[in-house]
Amino acid sequence: MERYTLKNGIKTIIKRNNNTPRCAIVMHAKINKDPAKTGLYYIMTQLFFQGTKTKTAQELADLMDENAIDISADKKSDYIIFKIQCLNEDINTALEIFQDIIENSTFDEYKKEALKIKGEFKADLDSPKLQAQENYYRTIFKNHPYGIGRQEIIDNIDLITKEDIIKAGEEIKNNAAKNITVVGDFEKADIINLLEKHFANLKSEDSADERTKVAEIKEPQISVIEKEDANQAQIFKGWQFPNIYSEDYAAIILLNTILGSSGLSSRLFLELREKQGLAYTVRSAFEPNILCGNFSVYIGTEPKNIKTSLEGFEVEINKIMTEPVSDEELENAKNNAIGKRQFYQETNLLEAILKGYYEFLGLGYDFEEKLTENIKSVTKEKLTETAKKYFSQPSVISILAPKKYLEEAGILW
Repeated sequence: MERYTLKNGIKTIIKRNNNTPRCAIVMHAKINKDPAKTGLYYIMTQLFFQGTKTKTAQELADLMDENAIDISADKKSDYIIFKIQCLNEDINTALEIFQDIIENSTFDEYKKEALKIKGEFKADLDSPKLQAQENYYRTIFKNHPYGIGRQEIIDNIDLITKEDIIKAGEEIKNNAAKNITVVGDFEKADIINLLEKHFANLKSEDSADERTKVAEIKEPQISVIEKEDANQAQIFKGWQFPNIYSEDYAAIILLNTILGSSGLSSRLFLELREKQGLAYTVRSAFEPNILCGNFSVYIGTEPKNIKTSLEGFEVEINKIMTEPVSDEELENAKNNAIGKRQFYQETNLLEAILKGYYEFLGLGYDFEEKLTENIKSVTKEKLTETAKKYFSQPSVISILAPKKYLEEAGILW
């Protein structure tokens, strides 16, 4: 893998994987400002594919289909990611399409797209689990863009104007810090020439992060959604955690593996599902956002089991804070975590996404190798120390259930 800086200042990493038929090109663009209006970056990202000054949305779709080119964009918490996949011989065509999308999107269909988004989001929110999850984010990231969910976008998307979207698009095109990652079977000189040609009009400004800081959770909080027809109680409990830059990052990955992300062998699965029969699904998750991460545990259970489930969470969290894990459990967790991570680079696209993300964060494209070594070096003492450090902080709980069962569990009174 090699680093290269384009003439416009965009940092690029290039890796040649011989004998791979499809090439991947990924661009990360940092979000350094709060959106002017709720949902602005999301609708802008969707509109990049709804027509340009030269082609309609259908013409773009047809052109990509004819050439087996896949171009997409996703809005994440801290950045927008553009992903391109194509046959090696079609790189120039793919980049021509992408250049047209970035430089010439008209955003004319913003009202139609807003209506479509509202319909899709309303359908998504039929899911009680999703309602509880978004309520969790809304609570742990109160009054912050990280906490914006589908309902907030539904409520505010009609306030967004075409001018707002154009301005946001120009901000991403001209001011956002960017990096490009290319992985595939190609000649380095050829791909550099193509990048210089098609990305020449973009700019990359690594400006200070002006976003609102995440407010610290200073006391335990419980937020409920009363849903009388709910057959299951949806329960999320979480804590604010550090980001990927933390010296505790490797230990946190192992905490997540041990508690709930390793499937059948995780503690939450074994204790709450297998032994107590409380649920079919129980898990943990760690999300290391740049401004503030979060660690959550989740269970979907019969409403009568709310109190028992919360007590089960507390038992397992207290146990990992106070009782050192066994040598065998720690070794199994390390093998599980490292083994899973190997799948993150199975294709050229996955490799471009991961290595580009690390480079984008300033960690270096080889951070995965360093992280693997850090995971291997985590001790039982470090694991216990890390658990105490973060799980002792105030938690947030989000529960969706019928009112009767919330009252029985002592959540409402």
